[in-house]
Amino acid sequence: MLSILTKFRTPKRSWCFWLICPVYFLGVASAADDSWSLLLNGKAFHLDSSPGARYNEKNWGAGLQYDFRSADSPWTPFLTASGFLDSHNHPSYYAGGGSMRRFAVGDEANGFHVDVGPVAFIMVRRGFKDGKPFFGMLPVLNAGTDRVSANITYIPRVDPKMVPIIFVQLKIGLH
Repeated sequence: MLSILTKFRTPKRSWCFWLICPVYFLGVASAADDSWSLLLNGKAFHLDSSPGARYNEKNWGAGLQYDFRSADSPWTPFLTASGFLDSHNHPSYYAGGGSMRRFAVGDEANGFHVDVGPVAFIMVRRGFKDGKPFFGMLPVLNAGTDRVSANITYIPRVDPKMVPIIFVQLKIGLH
């Protein structure tokens, strides 16, 4: 295992390690009766930006999410991995997981829900931490149905040169 980690030390290859490993484990976990979703990244709202500052708010990209569902618990643990264009049009990649608490909205027949919880991840992006993988943890909210919903994440100002962001992904169930 150590030789694998050493091989992926260079910044150009490290994102590959951190993206591929969780996807491998997602494949191993698929034997359970849980659910896969396609993530389509697409929108960021930059808050408190300076006048004249221009950011890419169309964060196109894609990823996967695997939810470990249980009828016995309102909590849904999940694994996720994705790549997208960041606020400066540079590719960014992350892989991680978390757990969200489900709240049904209205009667259960309509299937509409709101989920909230934390997501922890390893991310690689150019221009931050010298392109080396870094750990992050953020709040996430999911609203919609099992078939189609939106993942919404708030990213606070983590560096004096950055601004807070609301990041939105479309989550499409692959049932």
